[in-house]
Amino acid sequence: MITSVDNPRVKEVLRLRKARERRRSGLFVAEGPREVGRARDAGLRIHQTYFAPSLLPWDDGEEVDERVLRKMSYRAEPEGVLAVVEIPQRATPENATLLLVAVGIEKPGNLGAMARTADAAGADALLVGDATSDPWNPNAIRASTGSVFTLPIVDTTADDARNLPHTKVAATLGAHARHTDPDYTKPTAFLVGAEDTGLPAAWRTLADVEVEIPMHGRTADSLNAGTAAAVLLYEAVRQRGL
Repeated sequence: MITSVDNPRVKEVLRLRKARERRRSGLFVAEGPREVGRARDAGLRIHQTYFAPSLLPWDDGEEVDERVLRKMSYRAEPEGVLAVVEIPQRATPENATLLLVAVGIEKPGNLGAMARTADAAGADALLVGDATSDPWNPNAIRASTGSVFTLPIVDTTADDARNLPHTKVAATLGAHARHTDPDYTKPTAFLVGAEDTGLPAAWRTLADVEVEIPMHGRTADSLNAGTAAAVLLYEAVRQRGL
């Protein structure tokens, strides 16, 4: 049992809180029985599992003192288990017909929610461009409810997106077309930007069509990026009769 917070393996887990360390090592931390279980079920390579018997009985891994697990945990109230997991390297499926392209998303929770919605709607992949957050942040993983473990998530650039054979649909304020107007039964890629700045000009120029989700609020002048993505994806679901 690990009883010291100065143990090198404890320090390794703590380093993985930083995005640059996750990128350097190719590892992330899954935390909690749901996330660890779903990472395992998804077939991801788990390097090490740590659990505190006083908080949670677990079937494998390294036992640690409760105080140590609390130190390792990103959450204020740890659920008793966490795992160091290899980041899956995936590509956009060749036969993809529905893609969500998330551009400039700053908050990990928003990015995770977009992954969750894309997964639920049956999208083939989430493409991430110009993001200051990453999908392997603990908050993104939690918000995704583990969807990041199975949904292909691919870093992309505007040049990459330009070469997609899909109809590219940009969600923008002031667009002449409503979000329900275009035909989404053909291969479609939705481009959604951050709610505070919208889709950058370099990405808007890629769009085959721009659409607006109607706003009727007294104060609200934009939708959360995850909500906008959900509205668009489920319009595609509706049109496809899924």
